[in-house]
Amino acid sequence: MAKKKATNNTGPRSLLAVLILAVVALLGWWWFSSSRPDFEHYEEFGIEVPANYSIHGIDVSKYQQRINWDMVKEMVAEDVRIGFVFIKATEGLGNMDAQFNRNWRNAGDAGITRGAYHFFLAPKSGVEQAENFIRRVELEKGDLPPVLDVEQTYGVTPDKLRTEVKAFLNRLEAHYGVKPIIYTNVEFYNKFLKGDFDNYPLWVAHYLRKDRPRIARNWAFWQYSETGNVNGIRGKVDFNVFNGDSTDFADLLIE
Repeated sequence: MAKKKATNNTGPRSLLAVLILAVVALLGWWWFSSSRPDFEHYEEFGIEVPANYSIHGIDVSKYQQRINWDMVKEMVAEDVRIGFVFIKATEGLGNMDAQFNRNWRNAGDAGITRGAYHFFLAPKSGVEQAENFIRRVELEKGDLPPVLDVEQTYGVTPDKLRTEVKAFLNRLEAHYGVKPIIYTNVEFYNKFLKGDFDNYPLWVAHYLRKDRPRIARNWAFWQYSETGNVNGIRGKVDFNVFNGDSTDFADLLIE
């Protein structure tokens, strides 16, 4: 009986080995990527800073007292520096933050991109609150858009809240020629503002996740900590990141 020729399986076996190695490499890359931390602890700032964001900032009011803005500007921890600041300007119908004028002037002189915000009192007229802000705040080219800080209902109905918020935003947009930013927390936005104000840039407060805020809609700024430290500032400071690159940030600024 004639012997059968041996079959050469080298080719298929080699291909299988290559495929297995490729799958192992892909799984290794996936594990490495997914296991990278979403944050990094910075001793200088005293907090965990979210990774994958390149533009960092803070927000301040009279509670930080007198600030040395040159020291704020010069502070660098590895690749993180303070690139912007939101400064409280006004509250309600007639109040102005005691440190606003000093902070606004000195932050600008130090070369830090600045924005001004108004703390909203829901029972009061939105238009009159907007006029309070307009009287106090002169925005210039390169400043951030004006900000409405709305966090409480003070007992008014949701419809009344939304009516006055809309009136405030419309008045500011008409005066400054730019769409204002809304600041609030995730729960408040979802409960009272969602659906009616989704076309406004959002600055959202949320401290429970370390990679991004837990909100479905797009957002521009994320306040992720209220316990940071910055050279030139007494006490704790709120920390924020911008959701975009330098081009996106420049596009947001007043022209």
